[in-house]
Amino acid sequence: MRRLCLLALILALSTGSAQSQDHGLWQMYEHHLKGAKYVDLTFAFEPTSPVWPAFDTASFEPTTASQPISGYVAEGDTFTYEEHGFVATSYRLPTDQYGTQLDPPAHWNKRGATISDLPPTYAVRPLVVVDIHEKVAEEPGYHAKVEDVKAWEKEHGEIPEGAVVMFRSDWHERWPTQPDRYNEKPFPGVALETAKYLHEQKDILFHGHEPLDTDTTAGLITEDWLLNNNYAQAEGVTNLDKVPEHGALVAIGFAKPKGGTGGYARYIAICPPDWEHGVTMEEAPGAPLPEHEHPLQRDENGVMRPTPPDPEQ
Repeated sequence: MRRLCLLALILALSTGSAQSQDHGLWQMYEHHLKGAKYVDLTFAFEPTSPVWPAFDTASFEPTTASQPISGYVAEGDTFTYEEHGFVATSYRLPTDQYGTQLDPPAHWNKRGATISDLPPTYAVRPLVVVDIHEKVAEEPGYHAKVEDVKAWEKEHGEIPEGAVVMFRSDWHERWPTQPDRYNEKPFPGVALETAKYLHEQKDILFHGHEPLDTDTTAGLITEDWLLNNNYAQAEGVTNLDKVPEHGALVAIGFAKPKGGTGGYARYIAICPPDWEHGVTMEEAPGAPLPEHEHPLQRDENGVMRPTPPDPEQ
């Protein structure tokens, strides 16, 4: 009997210890994150994506065997579903300033943190969306001002410390249809005094914008100040018109090349369950993933896409 009582006590203590170490994170997942709406703020990049004019575009092509494997593949063979059971793609990325990005200070600052230096605490932050799209519609070169941020604060309250502040300009609408125009002046930006206000008075983590540059001034004075003062920034963000201006979180992911001077990034807004846009985990559980209606084939740019059969064949 004593042994049974002692065993029960040990089990109770171990269970209590496990519960105390949980800190409510799994409960937060069950009660908040699981039913939240998720909105992707990231462009899928490809060889036709907009890029700064001084940089080349990417190229995608099928991977070939660099050396033979006896009885399986010959050197120079292209991997195919039919012959090898799998395919792979080789990506030529002429710059790390491509697609939706996360710029670390090293992009401009020779002593600055590289992308592989960014701490894991970047993972999840409060998301603030400052809407300037109506001003941009009237003036394409409009740069967000401190008064735009203060107007947000007057309506929604203080910007949380450590937040990510995104500026909605709706410039993202040009990405698929006007890639050459996307990064031509005039385009919307962020004024220097606005960046200083957000970092020096509001202690944000970083800001983000839809164009591929921070500002259109000679010398890019806002970007110069940000990166040379050891702040990061997000560029090429999309779908800010589909997230709430306050009350959401943003999940931040990025490739981690050692010493990288730019980051191919993924930003996901986590919105309240009653938000009109986005999908829930129930709607898109992620495992198993749905199949395409038609088999994948490479298009003229080497991108794998589901392609319906040719009716004439």
